[in-house]
Amino acid sequence: MRGDVQISWEIPATPPGLAGRLERFMGPGKSRSESLVETLGLLGCVSLLAAGLWTSGIARDLSTAQLVVVALAGLDLIGGVLTNATNAAKRWYHRADPGARRARLLFVSAHLIHLAAMGLVVLSGDLTWTLTNAALLLGGAVTVEYAPLHLRRPVAMALLTAAVLVNLFWLPVPTALAWFAPLFFLKLLVCHLVPEAPLERKRDA
Repeated sequence: MRGDVQISWEIPATPPGLAGRLERFMGPGKSRSESLVETLGLLGCVSLLAAGLWTSGIARDLSTAQLVVVALAGLDLIGGVLTNATNAAKRWYHRADPGARRARLLFVSAHLIHLAAMGLVVLSGDLTWTLTNAALLLGGAVTVEYAPLHLRRPVAMALLTAAVLVNLFWLPVPTALAWFAPLFFLKLLVCHLVPEAPLERKRDA
């Protein structure tokens, strides 16, 4: 038992209406330091992604619609990796609530839209890429969610690694888009679905 840290599952109250729904979506009770890391991480990683897309030349080869999909996907995945890794998100999405599991699986399933947009718009109708990744996502999500609690982290890591390898060797995309699969499965199978204790420093430590 460490004396300098504590686990806090306490979820603060949220305001009514749209503001409350947004706060619950992001994770209620996010600390200033978490928000700072999210903001700086998002700005830094999005800048790197934008620079990479530009220097690779692919940005000039994409249509406006394709570029919009890529930009939105990049923003969502980078932001989602950071947000879902916070204590606030872990407390909310893994709270002791009968509907929490259903909410997590619905959240993951909603990302089939990302796969459809990338596969059908950016990759010009690549159904093999789209359907295979959809199967990897849904199968992986159910496997992680129903794995024994103490095994969910390594199970999620194994499935993330498998999904990345399948994409690298059997579902190739242009090199400048190779970031999509790792970030996609990292966000959903690991950051979102793995329950982790919300650790914080003891204030009297």
